[in-house]
Amino acid sequence: MAVLAIPAIGKRETVSVSGILRGASRQSLREAVRLAALAATDFSWLSRGDSVFIKVALNSGHPYPATTAPDAVFAMASLLKEKGAGRVIAGDMSGIEHLKFTPERVHGSSRRLMKKCGMAQAVEDAGAEAHFFEEAGWNGFYPEPPVAGGSWKNPLMVPAILREVDHIVLLPRCGRHIIAGSTLGLKAVVGYMRTDTRLEYHRDAATLQEKTAEANFIAVLRNKQRLALTLADKVLSTLGPDMGYAATPEVGIAIASPSVVAHDMASLAWLLENLQNHTPAVRRVWLSDPYQMPLISRIANRVVVWWLDRPLAAFSAERFEHQPIKTIWDDRTLNRAFHLLGGVPRLCFERANQEAAAPMQALMNATLSRP
Repeated sequence: MAVLAIPAIGKRETVSVSGILRGASRQSLREAVRLAALAATDFSWLSRGDSVFIKVALNSGHPYPATTAPDAVFAMASLLKEKGAGRVIAGDMSGIEHLKFTPERVHGSSRRLMKKCGMAQAVEDAGAEAHFFEEAGWNGFYPEPPVAGGSWKNPLMVPAILREVDHIVLLPRCGRHIIAGSTLGLKAVVGYMRTDTRLEYHRDAATLQEKTAEANFIAVLRNKQRLALTLADKVLSTLGPDMGYAATPEVGIAIASPSVVAHDMASLAWLLENLQNHTPAVRRVWLSDPYQMPLISRIANRVVVWWLDRPLAAFSAERFEHQPIKTIWDDRTLNRAFHLLGGVPRLCFERANQEAAAPMQALMNATLSRP
């Protein structure tokens, strides 16, 4: 499927950036997250006692940057508490290669994987709760209608806790993905999906990128998600989602926006910047680069369908077509999101500290000049 024509300029969206010097202390990392969040939102949406769900990226038990940085979780949970939140809950459901979830049984544990990657301790230290969707059972999910005229055939089965909380804050990571090309804020929505919804997502692979975008526009996320923030002093710049090269630029960033689409425009620009300028050429060979080898992505997607369902389904799955991404404007997921928004967000960059100057300029160059 070809990338859709880029629509007109749309709503103004703030994107805040704080800079982090390589080798910075844990306290400095947490402060960078705090500064980025405060520059992106005034938290006027949060009333005293409100409940907030922090959606992390916990595909596996691999450490950051394969999963959300524990320091980002601690900083955000602590800031929410400071701003008056009541219950602060952090959680996700891990990927099919680590967790088999069916109506009859659960094999594997997102809770165990959160402990393994160090996130669980951060949740506990911040006084928040941990929550894992599979622990509520198959009936702990409910149907959200898909967007009209979209690629989803069935309602999306998502966790009931999303109906219970007042707000959602998204804490993804910045990294590559062997199938989707990148795993940023929009891709993190897959963590909400019950196994049957994930099966449709991967089986009907011709529109996987479009379904990624559309899943972020279900009513519960449109109405409750307030902020997307990524700590990216480390970037998983090759392969992904669980393994690859961890690029560590001289100045890293924390990036935040009330809009997940605006956030992902900057986050993808940062991923491409780190691939090009902070990843050794020897680590950018074809086997590690899903942007250059569509056959690997196709095979990987069929393997995921096999894991989700059965071998026969893998052979009957639609052919996955991945388009190489040289700039953010090539990305099908973002392009579909632009159309759902009615236009490309007008990014307004806010510098949260002095260290952000150089990386923010690189992000501006990549996101403000359209083809």
